[in-house]
Amino acid sequence: MIHEVLAIRHVHFEDLGSLELVLGERGRPVRYLDVGLGRIEAPDPVAPSLMVVLGGPISAGDDARYPTLLPLLSMIEKRIAAGLPTLGICLGAQLIARALGARVYPAGRTELGWTPLTLTDAGRASPLRHVDGALTSMLHWHGDTFDLPAGATHLASTPACENQAFAWGQHVLGLQCHPEIRADRFEPWLIGNAGEIITEGLDVCELRAETARFGPGLEEAARRMFGEWLDQVEKSATKP
Repeated sequence: MIHEVLAIRHVHFEDLGSLELVLGERGRPVRYLDVGLGRIEAPDPVAPSLMVVLGGPISAGDDARYPTLLPLLSMIEKRIAAGLPTLGICLGAQLIARALGARVYPAGRTELGWTPLTLTDAGRASPLRHVDGALTSMLHWHGDTFDLPAGATHLASTPACENQAFAWGQHVLGLQCHPEIRADRFEPWLIGNAGEIITEGLDVCELRAETARFGPGLEEAARRMFGEWLDQVEKSATKP
């Protein structure tokens, strides 16, 4: 049973978004650990029943510049070894892939904006079926990518990024994309990433308009996806 949720947050506006609403409806409070404000080593990594590692604008392998990465990687490794539910979004998915021994590296191009997911057969048989590109678009905001970890199940891709989502066992889910986004909380993304948006030659007004168009539908789809994944995780945890 999911009862205690720890979310590792790198920048304040990249929170659990619509997924937190699902947890709230189930009476599952979320405790945030803000990287840089709290000691990353402080929580017992195997104490929370669910740990979510959220996104951020740093590279998963940039240990020399960001000393919080190695202790966070250690936390993820301990949770995976203990068979505990762990979800990674964007940077979080990259760190999970790295913890599982996969290579994380620059993608060669930034994927920023709305593009539908293409699901694999395994993806269509998983909770990700709710965010299939035939049903909703998806927000992307990353410049790095990763190889599929050994033993992982490939769930989704886009033309710019082969490994958009994967599962590892019954308890680990990595999402390179951003299903958690809420249209009514998107403005801080545009402000916080203003430099990158300009560098990439993108139109902030177009990004805002696309989010207003696609965001509400994704929010509903993502809530269904996350709820189903939680149900599966909890069911798996109760098996003898």
